[in-house]
Amino acid sequence: MNKLLLPRLETKRLILKEISLLDIDDIFEYASSPLVGPNAGWKPHVSTDETDEFIKYAIKKREYGQPGIYAIHYKEHNKMVGTIEIHTYKEYKAEIGFVLSPNYWNKGIMTEAAKAVIIYGFEILHLSRLAYGYFLFNERSKRVCEKLEFTFEGILRNKFKNYDGKIIDEGVASITKEDYFGGKVTWVKEFKQAFKVDYEGI
Repeated sequence: MNKLLLPRLETKRLILKEISLLDIDDIFEYASSPLVGPNAGWKPHVSTDETDEFIKYAIKKREYGQPGIYAIHYKEHNKMVGTIEIHTYKEYKAEIGFVLSPNYWNKGIMTEAAKAVIIYGFEILHLSRLAYGYFLFNERSKRVCEKLEFTFEGILRNKFKNYDGKIIDEGVASITKEDYFGGKVTWVKEFKQAFKVDYEGI
């Protein structure tokens, strides 16, 4: 199976490149926080062994027809601060998911990273639909969804089983190719002025 293109993406403040084992310490730093995993449905990491296992799983996803996971690097601090990916990819549709270190919340970093990945999804992967699912109690994810101009579609009841066994509802929104190329997603043109795609080395 041929791997999908996963070029390095660069924005004004960020570099997005394929996750690697070199990211283990930075990932463990935020993955061990109780503020992170539970908002995304997984338990906090208690050792770097768990982080190592996650990274190896993340890298292996590319062998099964998935685009892969980007590590988000914050230029100013030369630090890996989170991950973002297009997942559940199938020909014309996929979902977006992300995690960010609490030390970098409320700086617009995740919105900036997600804009880069949305452009990648529609202009490089040629998606027709990109969905965004979030837990209703996760207000930060909801706000990011709104800033990115996803269209809210509804609530999927009892959609997700949390790591603690609790069954959780999920809010679902999407961007379609008609939204993206038809101008409904209004930030694209301006954002692309400081957006770079680097295919070297892939």
